[in-house]
Formats: sequence, structure tokens, C-alpha cells
Amino acid sequence: MVEVGDQDHVHVFASVHPKIAPSYIVKMLKGISARKLFLLHPELKQKLGKGHLGNSSFYIETVGSISEDVIQAYIAMQSKGGD
Repeated sequence: MVEVGDQDHVHVFASVHPKIAPSYIVKMLKGISARKLFLLHPELKQKLGKGHLGNSSFYIETVGSISEDVIQAYIAMQSKGGD
């Protein structure tokens, strides 16, 4: 599940093997999406100072501490303007 929030962030609800580090997943998602965006819109690289899209910050919550339903409800609320 992927939801774009208020034009400046994205919520991703993903299920991955426990041996894969969450930070690695974030790095791959950011890198691949930035590369595809730059391929579609090469003019963005010049407009973005050093050619970097976004920043390096991210937040991760695991299902172990809260339920899947709570995460999905949070994402749905955020995408409706509940930021």
C-alpha cells in the first residue's frame, strides 16, 4: 500500500523478509523512484541544486508494536489531510 501525503511525503506499507533491513528498503525505494523521476524529467536535476531529490530522513514503524489495521487506518487518515 502506498499513499502520497500532502505533497511532501509518502506512506508505504510493505511486507518484507525479516532479514532485510528496513533502512535498506527505504534506500531502494527512494533511489529507484528518484532515478525514474529524473529519467522522465531530466530538467529537475538542474533545478535542484545538487541534483538530489528529497532528503535522507525517514520514519519506520514495525507491525510488531502495533497492528496492521492501526497502520492502515493511520495511512488512510493521513492521506485525507489528517497530517
